[in-house]
Amino acid sequence: MEFSLLGPIAVTTGSGELSLGPAKRRSVLALLLLQPNTTVPLEQLIDSLWEGEPPEHARTVVQGHVSRLRATLAAGGAETYGIELATHGSAYLLRLPEQLIDAHRFSELVALARPEAAPADAVPLLREALGLWRGPALTGTVTSPPFAAAAHALEERRLTAVEALARAHSALGEHEQAAAILYSAAVNHPLREGLIAALMRALFRTGRQSDALEWFHRTRRLLNEELGVDPGERLREAYEEILRAEAAGRGRKAAPAGGSSFHVKHGQEKPPSADAAGAAPADATTTGTGSGAGRTGTAPRLLPRPPARFLGREGQLGALTDALTDRTTGESPLAVVAGPAGAGKTACAVQWAHLHAGAFPDGQLFADLRGFGEGDEAAPAEILRDFLLALGTPPERVPGSAQAASALFRSLVADRRLLVVLDNARSSAQVRPLLPGGPHCATVVTSRSRLDGLVATDCARPVSVQALGHEEGAALLGAMLGPERVAEDPAAAEELVALCDGLPLALRAAAAQLTARPRWKLARLAAALRDERRRLALLSAEDTGIAAALRMSVARLSADDARLLSALATSADGHLNASVAAALAGYDPERTQDGLERLAEMHLVDEEATDVYTISTLTQLFARDERGERGEGDEGRGGKSGQGEGAEGGAG
Repeated sequence: MEFSLLGPIAVTTGSGELSLGPAKRRSVLALLLLQPNTTVPLEQLIDSLWEGEPPEHARTVVQGHVSRLRATLAAGGAETYGIELATHGSAYLLRLPEQLIDAHRFSELVALARPEAAPADAVPLLREALGLWRGPALTGTVTSPPFAAAAHALEERRLTAVEALARAHSALGEHEQAAAILYSAAVNHPLREGLIAALMRALFRTGRQSDALEWFHRTRRLLNEELGVDPGERLREAYEEILRAEAAGRGRKAAPAGGSSFHVKHGQEKPPSADAAGAAPADATTTGTGSGAGRTGTAPRLLPRPPARFLGREGQLGALTDALTDRTTGESPLAVVAGPAGAGKTACAVQWAHLHAGAFPDGQLFADLRGFGEGDEAAPAEILRDFLLALGTPPERVPGSAQAASALFRSLVADRRLLVVLDNARSSAQVRPLLPGGPHCATVVTSRSRLDGLVATDCARPVSVQALGHEEGAALLGAMLGPERVAEDPAAAEELVALCDGLPLALRAAAAQLTARPRWKLARLAAALRDERRRLALLSAEDTGIAAALRMSVARLSADDARLLSALATSADGHLNASVAAALAGYDPERTQDGLERLAEMHLVDEEATDVYTISTLTQLFARDERGERGEGDEGRGGKSGQGEGAEGGAG
């Protein structure tokens, strides 16, 4: 007879699984198994089974469940295994050999494993221990706080075992296995910093530096958005360690002519030395000719992975090439990729950066400025610290002030061929301290705002990214779903593109719905999306969706502008001029005109021609929903933070 807590509550004998009955009966058994060979008071059972006030007959109910459990165990031959469910006054005692409980065997196996001292022995022990799990602990019990706490404690023990197994594989040099083990746990526990730090190190040791750094930035965003905190020491140390180790590795490879390569091991390689000003190592090799020369000793590669299923955007990619390879001015070229939420600005910038990485042999830097994220936007000092560490500056030589760090950054990259990608900027002021000054550097900034200030002060070249046309949108659906599925009903595909306003983020969410439902025809989803009350909800996929992206754009508006947008949403066809807008909002013409210009700058409305404005259908639906939630007389909700452009990263 075996008792299972690590998954659904179960009792198994040689002839099969015993029928345990309803959730409360299973919960009584689980509580007794969590405290084997210990008397459990009746009052504790009652308090655990009912979250609120228990019913008057609670004692009778528990006594009945205990009686039925006793009969079930007896029918399964409990006495043969030395198992007895006894009553002691107003308490119960489940006597049994503890090795019959899977949670007890799990703890014994984990305790025997020594991942650092004897990793070869630890691997099979830990794999056997983790193999005892058949799902979330205590499945099938009631959802009261005591059981939730007990399940959480068991899950913590499982995660500790997962981390120990990964350490054992790493000690054996099996870094791919370590990364694979940690990956699924990290997906399910994205805020567990120690787990993410271990995954980052494992990924780096397999040569997947980009993936390792992407996990750091993703976790940092989640911590900021959900908890309002910055990464802790363990996560930060892993990030800085990877940046320094990568810089050291490139320096070692480049320094001696024809020198041999080496493998960076955690704790064995030291970062390159730097002079008092934090400059690059003296032994870094210089390549190139003339003023375009750059150092290859510390060449960071911080770009995210290329966007999946990227297609089209030839015009925007060409405009970026023209803007960022123009050397006629002798200045550091700068481009601003701007457009509405969900249009795929990040994807366009990252795709161009990967295509032209070879033109910047001294490195590519990337930072999410979190201008439209749930939490606070990234401070320039924070981004500059990351950049300086990536360029090989020892941590103790990174200046504390943003002004000094900015000066050091410009000094380090003055003669390098370096690409800087600044994603999701909120304002020009946030961007300026992060701009390199060297004529051989180039910078791409993405934002939902036009960032006219950068155009005025730094001669930034604007590159507009707007919605996809019908053909491009259908091609994106084909890339996501397979061309055959789209070819079955091209009219439905065209309708889907229209219902998604041609926004790649919305189209990708629609494709996710269809991927999860392989039997659905495109026409079925199109029919569902015609219901304006459901459209925004359907165009979401977990933490990614057009409603979330729009919410964070609107949250950056002033109260007056948010109320104006809400008024515009009542327009019958989404086309209007300043006079109509003023009438809808109840504003005077001058106030309305200023508000329309600010909304156009944020790409929440589009100025098609002089005094001709349009608002997209999805923006209208969102603004109407917000209006309904607030009540029509409420003020707009300006000043709140919002979701970053990362929500649309890779979106067409």
